[in-house]
Amino acid sequence: MLNETDIIHLKRCLELAKESIDAGDQAFGSVLVDKNNKIIAEARNRVNEKTVLAHPEYELAVWAAENLSVAQRSNTTMYTTGEHCPMCAAAHGWVGLGAIVYLSSAKQLGEWLREMKVPESPIIFHPVQDIVPNIEVRGPATSPLLEEIKNLHKMYYLK
Repeated sequence: MLNETDIIHLKRCLELAKESIDAGDQAFGSVLVDKNNKIIAEARNRVNEKTVLAHPEYELAVWAAENLSVAQRSNTTMYTTGEHCPMCAAAHGWVGLGAIVYLSSAKQLGEWLREMKVPESPIIFHPVQDIVPNIEVRGPATSPLLEEIKNLHKMYYLK
């Protein structure tokens, strides 16, 4: 399901997620890639630094709205460590970004958090395609990268 280019970009997302952990934040990282597979912007979770809305996917959607044309936005791919939450999915759709490639699904993350006895989220998660119909979505991963993001979440919650 994921190709070699996807794996390269998802590894960068994992590096950003590790930076988030080092900064005391949850393990989320994302990159925005243009039609030539070049990273044009990247972000990591900054909820502890800014506001609870400082998700990397949302930050990249804002960046794209401010810096790219409508055509450029539609030709991007967002790579991310986790499937978009509803807020980030809506921002992605409103801005008109292209495909989404993620490591772990919201369902998987929810299962992991329940295993770790983390309190429930204040919102209900939905598959990103329920919020942004007709968008190309690839994920979750089945490679060792999936285990790596799970372990980063454990590092954050079980410290």
